[in-house]
Amino acid sequence: MQFKKVTHVIFDMDGLLLESESIYDKIINDIVMEHGKRYTDDVKVKVLGTPELDTASIVVKELSLPVTPLEFLAVYKRKQMTELGDPPLLPGVERLVRHLHGHGVPIAVATSSSRESMELKTSRHRAVFDLFDHIVCGSTDEAVKMGKPAPDIFLVCAERFPDKPDPSSCIVFEDAPNGVKGAQSAGMQSVMVPAPYIPEELKKNATLVLDSLVQFKPELFGLPPFE
Repeated sequence: MQFKKVTHVIFDMDGLLLESESIYDKIINDIVMEHGKRYTDDVKVKVLGTPELDTASIVVKELSLPVTPLEFLAVYKRKQMTELGDPPLLPGVERLVRHLHGHGVPIAVATSSSRESMELKTSRHRAVFDLFDHIVCGSTDEAVKMGKPAPDIFLVCAERFPDKPDPSSCIVFEDAPNGVKGAQSAGMQSVMVPAPYIPEELKKNATLVLDSLVQFKPELFGLPPFE
């Protein structure tokens, strides 16, 4: 398959750079179990990559919880602050980020997390996250009107690179079907590193699907190859 050359790289964060999705799954499951429900894979797929209020709305609606999305969100945020402290970087992340930065490739993060949550999760990995040109936090950034799967966060992220690249010059790394759909709507290619429970049909929109970032070959997209 022939891929188009890109000049700028945008990364999702949770489940792609950080192994934080399992912590989010536990937090949500703990909340819904209090109401006698279970956080199932089909609901997880719908939630993946969405801003916090959308996450709350989807879980409340899909599992018919006897609370409002705002009530759910308050508990969700409180649990985040105590349980999200130190998620590890996923395999291949530091190598790829340092490689791209070292070769002068503009890189940024487009996460649906809030700024507060992002700061908490990345506090022990500042040496890596400080290499990004900028980080867009969809849940708290006023420029991001609609969350993934809308393209807003990726278009805002591209616009904030100093040279304002055309979306077609950007590639997005994602783990979530919602993120891949958003990248496609933004006119960007995408590399998907999906969780094992993602159904095959939800991987079809991705330009390339990998099991891990360790497998990524930058030269496929015209980026400097690993030494």
